Amino acid sequence: QEQLVESGGGSVQAGGSLRLSCAASGYTYNRYCMAWFRQPPGKEREGVASIVSDGTTRYGLSAKGRFTISLDRDKKILSLQMDSLEPEDTAIYYCAADPWSWKCNSLREQDVRDWGQGTQVTVSS
Repeated sequence: QEQLVESGGGSVQAGGSLRLSCAASGYTYNRYCMAWFRQPPGKEREGVASIVSDGTTRYGLSAKGRFTISLDRDKKILSLQMDSLEPEDTAIYYCAADPWSWKCNSLREQDVRDWGQGTQVTVSS
């Protein structure tokens, strides 16, 4: 059974950095999509970045130039390096995955099957 477990959230001041990790167990597909979503307080969940198992990446507008998504395919660990954080980045960050690699093209939550429990990121000004 597939399971996603996030770690690495916390509090940081504006301009700082955080690195999120997600351990995926049970993902034995040859090609698959993994992604990060976030849900700011009082707002809808939005796509942050995605990566196909072949390394193809896609970023949402809020992440471009500041966040980097990566995947250790051997260990099945997804990471999100977040730099130059802003208070607007405060949100619950979710790891997500889907056995269909093309799901990474859309960065839409309705296209993704599996979800982690979420980890809180708080950026203070």
